[in-house]
Amino acid sequence: MKTVLIIAGSDPGAGAGLQQDLKVATLLGVYGLTVVTALTVQNSLGVQAVHPVAPEVVDAQLLAVFSDFPVTAVKVGMLANAEVARTVARRLQEYRPPFLVVDPVLAASSGGALLEPEGVAVLNEEIFPLTYLLTPNAPEAARLTGMEVNTTSDLEEAARRLQKMGPQWVLAKGGHLPGEPVDVLTDGSNAYHLGGPRLTAPHGHGTGCALAAAIAAHLARSLALPEAVQEARNLIAQALRWGLPLGHGRGPVNPYAPFAREKGRYRVLESLNAAAARLQREEIRGLIPETLSNLAYAAAYAEGPQDVAAFPGKLAPGPQGLLIPAPPAFGASRELAAVILAVLENHPRLRAAMNIRYFEGLEEIAPLLSLTMLAMERAEESPKADNGALQGLTAKVAAALKPGEPPPDLLHDPGDWGREPRLYLLGTDPETVAAKAVALKNALSAAGKLR
Repeated sequence: MKTVLIIAGSDPGAGAGLQQDLKVATLLGVYGLTVVTALTVQNSLGVQAVHPVAPEVVDAQLLAVFSDFPVTAVKVGMLANAEVARTVARRLQEYRPPFLVVDPVLAASSGGALLEPEGVAVLNEEIFPLTYLLTPNAPEAARLTGMEVNTTSDLEEAARRLQKMGPQWVLAKGGHLPGEPVDVLTDGSNAYHLGGPRLTAPHGHGTGCALAAAIAAHLARSLALPEAVQEARNLIAQALRWGLPLGHGRGPVNPYAPFAREKGRYRVLESLNAAAARLQREEIRGLIPETLSNLAYAAAYAEGPQDVAAFPGKLAPGPQGLLIPAPPAFGASRELAAVILAVLENHPRLRAAMNIRYFEGLEEIAPLLSLTMLAMERAEESPKADNGALQGLTAKVAAALKPGEPPPDLLHDPGDWGREPRLYLLGTDPETVAAKAVALKNALSAAGKLR
C-alpha cells in the first residue's frame, strides 16, 4: 500500500490538521503516517492556543517514520515555529521523499498567526527548494511574495514568483478573491487557470488541509500532477458543498460525502423495491393519476438527477393491482428528481417522493393524519419546452419551501397550462412515503372519495 506522511498540527475538533488529513488519505486508499508539530486548542469558533512540540520530539518522530516505513509522498502543513521548521527541513533534505506537498499554514482562518517571520524564512529558504507542489491561498501567496494579490492576474504573478523560489509546481488558490474562484497552477513555464463556481458553504473548516492531503494521496497513487490536482479539487468542492454543521461556529468540510453517495446506491434501489412491494400489496390503484405515478429516492449527498433513482416506465394501475414495468434505476424520473433536489436545498433529510392524484378536500383530511400540506403557486406562463417545465417545477417547489419552516409531508401542485393538479408525497425514505400513501388511501376510502 502506498503511504503519505502527514507533518502537521493536531486539531482536537478534527476539522483540519493531521486528523482531517488522515481521513482524506484513508478515503483515497493510501496509508497515512503522522508527525505532530503542534498541539492546537481550537474548535469551530477558532484557535484559542498553540503549543508547539519540542523540536527534538518532532525529530524523533520523523526519524522513527523515515527509518522504518516506505514513504511515497509527504504533506507538510503547520510548522508552528522556526525550530520545528528547521528540524523538518533537515530530515526532508536527508530522506528526499519522491513527492513533497507543502501547504504553507501561516495563519488561522480566524486571523491568528501560526508561523512567525523567522519560521517563514526557513520555509522559504530550506523547504521550498525540496517542494514538488506548494499550495498557498491568496493571502499566503501575498505574504510569501510581499506583493498585493487582489485579482487573478495578481495571483498568477505571485504563483510564478513562488515557483522561482524553489517549488517545481505552485497551486495558488483564489477562493479569497472576489468573483468566481479561480486557482492558478504553474510550473514556471505554463500557467493554468482552474475555475469553479463559488459555493454557498458556511462550513468549510479544513478546506486547505484536505486539498493538499488529497493531492499528496493522488501523487502517491501515481497520478500525474495536473490530474492529481483536478481530482483533489473535485473532491474538495463536494466536501465543501456538504460541509458539516458541527459546533457553534464554522463546521468542518465533509470529504466523505461522495464516498457515502456511491456506497449507498445499492441501498437506494433496495429501499425502492421494498416500498413498491408494499404499495402493490396495499392496493393503491385509486391514487394513480392519468399520467401515472412514480416513486423516487435520492442517494445521500445527491448532486443531480443521476443520483436519484426511480422506476422506468412509472407505476401503473392494472387489472390485478399496481404494475411495475421495470426495476428501479438511477436517472429514471426527471420530474421527481427535480422535486427532490429542490426540496433537499431546505430539507436535506427528505430524499424520497411519490406523485399521486390530488383529491378535493385533502386539506381537511391531511391534518387528521398528522400530515403537513403545502401548496405551490400556479405558473404565470406556459413553459417553452420540456426542460422549461422541469425548471418551472423546480422554481415552484423552491418558492413554496421557506427556510426555517418545518418540512412538509405533502406538496400540492395546482397544475398549469394543460397539466393536471397533482400531489407529491415526501419522506426520508421510500418506506416512509409508501406508509403515507397507504394512510391517505385508507382515509380517502373512509371519506368516500376513493373507489
